[in-house]
Amino acid sequence: MIIMLLTFIMNHPMSMGMMLMMMTFIIALKLGLLLNQFWFAYILFLIMIGGMLILFMYMTSIASNEKFKFKIMNMFFFIFIIISILMIKMPMNFTFDFFNYENLVNLNKFMNIPNNKILIFIMIYLFITLIATVKISNIKKGPLRQLNQ
Repeated sequence: MIIMLLTFIMNHPMSMGMMLMMMTFIIALKLGLLLNQFWFAYILFLIMIGGMLILFMYMTSIASNEKFKFKIMNMFFFIFIIISILMIKMPMNFTFDFFNYENLVNLNKFMNIPNNKILIFIMIYLFITLIATVKISNIKKGPLRQLNQ
C-alpha cells in the first residue's frame, strides 16, 4: 500500500515502470513464500515483464527524445521503504520444507472443479483482451509509429 503511494513521487513513465516492476517482484516473492511454491509467482512475474516490454516499446515510440533524470536520493528512499516494509511483514523464523505435500494438495484444489471458475474467467478475460487489442491497433491507425517510411 505504501509502495503504491510512492507512484505520486514519480513523474516519468520509465520511473513508474520501474516502480511497477519492483511491486511485481515483491508481490511474486510474497506469493511464492506464502504458497511455498514459486512456479505461480514465476509465471506472474514473466507475464508482467512481457507487459512491461510492450509498455517500454510504446514509450520509446511516443517519447523518444524526452530525457530521463534519475535521482539517486529518491532511489535510496524507495529502497529504504521497501526494506523496512519487508522487515516488518516477513516472519523471522523461516522454515523451508521442500517435501511438504499439503501445500501441493491445496494448490491442486484451487484448480479442481468447484474452484476452477475463476481460472476459466481469467482465461476468457485474457482472450477477449487479446482480441480487443488486435482490433484496436489497426496497422494504419495504430498507436505506434511505423518505421521505415
